[in-house]
Amino acid sequence: MNTGLFRSTDGKSHAVTFCLVSSLFLLWGFCNGMIDVMDKHFQEELHLTLAQSAWVQFAHYLGYFLMAIPAGYLANKLGYKGGIIAGLLMVAVGGFWFIPATQIATFWAFLVGVCFIASGLTFLETIANPYSTVLGPKQFAATRINLAQSCNGVGWIFGPIVGSRFFYAQNAAGKSTGAETLWIPYVGVAVVVIILAVLFFFANVPDIKADDEFHMDDSAADPAPGKQEVIPNRPVAMGLLWLNIVVLAIAVGMICSAVATIWDPSKELPTFIGTSVILGLIGTAILFTKSKAITHHSVWSHPHFSSATLTQFFYVAAQCGVFAYFINYMTSQIPAMPIEWKNGMDNFASHMGPLQGWFTGWLEVHPNGNLGLSNLGAGNLASLGFFCFLLGRVVGAWLLKQNPAHKILGIFGTASAICSLLIFLKLGWLSAIALFLSYFFMSIMFPTIFSLGIHGLGSRAKKASSFIVMAIMGGAIMPKMMGHIADVKGMSIAFIVPLVCFLVVAGYGFFWSKLSGSDGVVGLESKGGH
Repeated sequence: MNTGLFRSTDGKSHAVTFCLVSSLFLLWGFCNGMIDVMDKHFQEELHLTLAQSAWVQFAHYLGYFLMAIPAGYLANKLGYKGGIIAGLLMVAVGGFWFIPATQIATFWAFLVGVCFIASGLTFLETIANPYSTVLGPKQFAATRINLAQSCNGVGWIFGPIVGSRFFYAQNAAGKSTGAETLWIPYVGVAVVVIILAVLFFFANVPDIKADDEFHMDDSAADPAPGKQEVIPNRPVAMGLLWLNIVVLAIAVGMICSAVATIWDPSKELPTFIGTSVILGLIGTAILFTKSKAITHHSVWSHPHFSSATLTQFFYVAAQCGVFAYFINYMTSQIPAMPIEWKNGMDNFASHMGPLQGWFTGWLEVHPNGNLGLSNLGAGNLASLGFFCFLLGRVVGAWLLKQNPAHKILGIFGTASAICSLLIFLKLGWLSAIALFLSYFFMSIMFPTIFSLGIHGLGSRAKKASSFIVMAIMGGAIMPKMMGHIADVKGMSIAFIVPLVCFLVVAGYGFFWSKLSGSDGVVGLESKGGH
C-alpha cells in the first residue's frame, strides 16, 4: 500500500485508520448486495409485481433520506468516531429485528428492518465518505475514496451469494424455506457490527478538517454592511438549488404516497402528484424570497456541490435499478439455452465433491418451455457482476491517480449510458454482456461524485456530505419507475431509465470544471515523493 496516499502534511500516516474505516464500506456493500437479491424472493413468496417489490429499495433508501441530516448534525457534534459508533449500533438493532420479523412474516415487518439498517448505514456513509478524503494529501482524495469503496465492491460480491443461499433455500422436498431462514444473515451482520463498534471505541480516529479552498469559514470575506455579497455564478447556483428543491419535493411526495397506499392503494398516484406539486411550489416561493440570504458561507452557493447532489440522486437511481432487476433480467431476457447445457452443468456439478451443491440448480426449464437461468443461478451470477464492479473500482482508482477525476467520471458515465442503450435494444447475449459491463463503468461514480461535490468546502464538508447522502433517495424512486415500465413494456425497455440517469452523470463530469472554477482534481502530482 502506498503510504504516501495517507500521510498528512505533519508527517503522520493514517494508513491504519484508513484500513479500519474501509471495513465500514465492506459492511455497506454486503448489506446492499443482500438487498438486491431480496426483490425476487418477495415477488414469488408474496406474489408481488415488479413495481410492488421495489418497496424493498424504497424502504432501504428511505432510511438514508430520513437520517442523512441527523447524521451530519451528529457528525459535527460527536466527531467522526462518535458518529461511526452510533451508526454501527443502529445497524445492529436493525439486524436483530429480523428475528421477530420472521415470526411476524409480513412484508411491512421486513421493510421496517431494511429501513432501520439503512438508517444506521446512513451514519457510516455520511461520515466515512468525507473522512476517507481527508486521510492524506488532498490531491489523492478521489483515489482514497475509490480505494475505500473497493471494499464496498468486495462486500457486494459476497452479499448476493449469502442472500441467495438463504432467500432461495429449499428443503429435501423442493419446497422454499427462504421465509424461515431470511433472518440468519442479518443476525450475523448484527454480531459483526457490534465487534466493529468495540474496535472503533478503542481505536485512534483523529478528527481531521478538510481544506477551506473557498474561504467559507473566513468571516473577513464578508461584504461591508449594507452591501450585497457578490457570488460568482449566482444565477447558476440558484437554478441548481431550485432543481434540488424539485427533487426534494418529489422524494417527499413519494414518501407520502407510500403512506397513503397503506389504507388505499388507489391513492398512490394522486397523493404523489399532489404532494410533489404543492411542496415544489412552496419551496420555489421560499427560494424566490430568500435567495439573497444565501452567502458564500452556504454550500448551496457553490454550483459544483449543488449539482453533485442532483447527480448523486440520478446515479444511485440508475445503480439501484440495475442491481434490483438484475435477476429479473437474467431469468427472462437472455436467449433460450440448449438442453445440453443443463446436462453439462449437472455433470460438472456431480464431479465437484463438497462444492456440488454450489453448482446445482443454476439452470431450469421456465414455464414457456425454454431452458434458462433459475433465481439461484442468476443470484450467483450477480456476484460476477459485483466482481466487475470491484474490478472497475480498482482500475478506476489507478486511472484517477493519473487523470482529472471529473474527466474519468464523464467517460465512465458515457460508457454506462451506451451499455444501457445496448440492453434497451434487446440484442440477446450482447445485451447480457453490456449488463455486466455497466457494473464495471458504474463502479467509480458514487465516490467520485462525492469527492468532487465536497471539494474545497472546509469544515462545511460534513454538512455537505449529509445532503449528498440524502440524494441516495433516488434509489427509492427510480426502481419503482423501472418496475412500472417493466410490468407494462418489458424488462429490457425499462433500461431507458438508467440510460437517462447515466447521461446526467456524464454531463456532471464533463462540466464540473466550469461549475467549480477548478482545473480539476488530479490524483498524481508532477513533483514530490508520491
